[in-house]
Formats: sequence, structure tokens, C-alpha cells
Amino acid sequence: MLKENFNELQFFLVVAKERSFTKAAGKLGVSQSALSHAVKALETRLNLRLLTRTTRSVAPTEAGERILACLEPGLAVLEQDLENIVQMNGIASGNIRLSVGEHAMGSLLWPKLKPFLREYPEIHVELVVDNGFVDIVQGGFDAGVRLGESVDKDMIAVKIGPDMRLVTVASPGYLSQHGAPQTPHDLQDHCCINMRLPTAGGVYHWEFEKEGKPLRVKVEGQLTLNRLTERIDAAREGFGITCVPEDSVAEHIRTGALVKVLDEWSPSFAGYYLYYPSRRQHPLAFTLLIEALRYTG
Repeated sequence: MLKENFNELQFFLVVAKERSFTKAAGKLGVSQSALSHAVKALETRLNLRLLTRTTRSVAPTEAGERILACLEPGLAVLEQDLENIVQMNGIASGNIRLSVGEHAMGSLLWPKLKPFLREYPEIHVELVVDNGFVDIVQGGFDAGVRLGESVDKDMIAVKIGPDMRLVTVASPGYLSQHGAPQTPHDLQDHCCINMRLPTAGGVYHWEFEKEGKPLRVKVEGQLTLNRLTERIDAAREGFGITCVPEDSVAEHIRTGALVKVLDEWSPSFAGYYLYYPSRRQHPLAFTLLIEALRYTG
């Protein structure tokens, strides 16, 4: 029975992946003769040829490839389950690498992470702040944080923050000198503080909506800044109108340092999500992080 010969299956898996008995023996810490004997015994028991051997290389046969396709993910799940069981009886640990945008980092992720990191000191988190649309798989990230509308459909997405709004704001001094726009089209006659989309390379077209009808407007101005903090400061200093997340300027609006314009054109939309590739199992550390970040409001 296969369940009685787990080592033989594991030996076959390593040989097939390494394409070499010599390399596999070194990785497993066994002799080449013992490894060869185990694989031959497995082939005899299954009555299948699993590996094609030549003097220069080793490669899985068609039957071997089919067994690999079943064996590899199954062993990965088993290994993860064992790790989770061990960690449940001990201290949660591990490394997690996240890609996150500037606003999400400051307004949402970092405030939630601080108590999480204190509770689990053996969980190490790397945060890479990037406002572009990052391919988290290619970039070697465990997950990313982006607006819900920006998450690819083949990703699992977990809501981690409330709905939000983008608002257009300017200083009282700017508005007293230039007047307030009455419609988004009026922005084309104003000096606007813009941002360039890192991935697309183009300048952001401001997005509005009223009575269910969306509208995108290309605006121009003296300044294009890729950091949110500087865009807000430039607006406060009277350099023009800017479009930013409402929560990032709430205090400035409260004190009167900034004034909202076109407010009726700024509906709420889905906020930030943690997204990651579909998998059957996750390390305990990652599962704990998901629950710590999950939005329950």
C-alpha cells in the first residue's frame, strides 16, 4: 500500500524535481544506491515506469508526471497542516511580505499592524510602499493592499477598511482669488495639483459621478506630485485644487485650512482590500494577519 511507503514517494518527488539522483541524494541525505533502490521498488509496486534514466539525465515519464501532479500539491498541503499544528501548540512565527499603497499604509494598515506585531513578536512583516499596480506573484509578495476596484478577479480579496470617498479641495485663499468650480468640467479652467500613475505612466484623470453617471476629467496645473502628503500641503499653500482621499484631509477641512468643492460629485466607493493568490492552505501567521486586518464594521 502507498500509505506504507511514504518515503519512496518522497524520494521519487525529489529525484523528479532535481532531475538527478546525485543531487537528490545530497538533498535528502541518503546514498545514491539507497535512493535508486527505493525508486525501483516503487516502480515495481506500481507496475509503472516513473523515470527515464540516461547516463546524463533523469526525467519523469508521462506516468511519472501525472503522479507528480497529484503528489506535489498534496505534500504541500500536508506540510502546511503539520506546520500549523505545531504552531498552534507553540508560538506563531513566520515571514510575511506585503505590497501596499501610500494612503492605505498610513491610514489603515499601519494602525492595525502595530497591535498585531506586539501580540506576535515572532511574525516578521516586510512592507513595501508603492502606489503602482504591483504583480504580487512576480514580485514575491504574499499579499497586497489596494482598492477593491483595482484587484484582479483571479485573486482572493478580503475587505480591510470602510468605504471611502475622493474629494476635491482647495485653500480658502485660492478659492477667493479664482472662484470655486461648479462642475468637474470647470476644473479645466483652474490650476490643479495632479499625480502621475506609476504603472500606466500617465497623469491621473480625476473621476467623478453624479446620479449614477461617471465622468472623468483631464486636469492641468503647475504641479504634479506623486506623494499624497505633498499634494495636500500644496493645496493648503494655495497652489491649486487637488483630489485626495477624504479621510486624509478631514482635519484640514474641520479647521478651515481646506475647503471641499464639487462635493455632490464625489460618491463613496469600495475601500481597501487585502488580496492574495488562491491557495488551499496558508501558514498560521498569514491566517492570523488576515483576521487582524479584516474589516468588521
